Amino acid sequence: MAKRRKVSTPSADDLTRFEEEFRRETPSRPSGAMAPISKVSAEVAMAREISSPEERAEQAREKSDAEAHRSATEQGRIIQELTLDSIMDDAMVRDRMVLDQGEMEELKLSIAAHGLRLPIEVFAREPDSISPRPFGLLSGYRRLRAVRDLLALTNHEKYLTIKALVRNPDDLGGAFAAMVEENEVRSSLSHFERGRIAVIAAQQGVFHSAEDAVANMFSTASKAKRSKIRSFSLIFEELGDMLQFPDSLKEKDGLRLATALRNGAESRLRDVLAGGQGTSAELEWSVLEQVIDEFEKDAGPGTKGGRPKINSPLSGWQGQDTLHLSNGISIQRSHDRRGHLIRISGSEVDQVLIEKAMENLRYLFEN
Repeated sequence: MAKRRKVSTPSADDLTRFEEEFRRETPSRPSGAMAPISKVSAEVAMAREISSPEERAEQAREKSDAEAHRSATEQGRIIQELTLDSIMDDAMVRDRMVLDQGEMEELKLSIAAHGLRLPIEVFAREPDSISPRPFGLLSGYRRLRAVRDLLALTNHEKYLTIKALVRNPDDLGGAFAAMVEENEVRSSLSHFERGRIAVIAAQQGVFHSAEDAVANMFSTASKAKRSKIRSFSLIFEELGDMLQFPDSLKEKDGLRLATALRNGAESRLRDVLAGGQGTSAELEWSVLEQVIDEFEKDAGPGTKGGRPKINSPLSGWQGQDTLHLSNGISIQRSHDRRGHLIRISGSEVDQVLIEKAMENLRYLFEN
């Protein structure tokens, strides 16, 4: 068994001897010298200038102003100068189809004389293979075009940039709605332009359908106006690729044309348009009206006042781009700069059927 060692309390002589041994082993510090950590703290304190209360208040104001400016920029409330080369004009399909040349000349003269009084609106976008430009145009297409024209005409450096507000829409649907709202306020769109942009927004997946697009993009419009827009969206869907003067359609004529389409006149209308007789807005309407008159006569007076009956067209190819199936489903093809598009419509089309079609397409393309 180990022997226990007795521990005793050191005496005063022991403590004195311990202190003397410690002093011999520890280097002495010059009189008045500071410990290392104290020296560092002192040097840091001396390096930092002592600010007066006024200076500290000014620093606080500058910090607050910087935070407010950053917040305003993020919310799109600060006007910035962006180079024209940084803006992609067609990042979104535009709702306006026709630019009045007289109005454009007036706008260019105004900008040349007084500068751009109202900034355009853009949104940040990820550069891609289509365009490396970091901003996409949201609203102000005519103003941007006018400044571009002035730069090409004068080559003046002041037209290299344009005043812009960088918006951050929640999603593309918000961007489409903002674009439509801006044009509705400044220069009313035609009925066909309204219907066209609703269909395009739906085709690009921003909304579930053209009807959903109309409801969201024209939410402040009356029920009657939204109904008219849906009629013109049908005209764009069925005849938009063949009409040469769609923007010249009057409201009453367009509603008659939409009713004829609902009654199954699409095939006949496409046939007469393919004949190339509509070389002017008046002639185009005259050949359309002949077909419309036939379907209105066949429909009879009993159909007035209610939703027109939809007759399924005959199955088979209608022109080169539309295929009607015997079950009432229609398949229409088209293409743009991004690739080929297939539109499937009909009462039998639902989510399950589309998923099956996607799986078949996947098998086709992979094999």
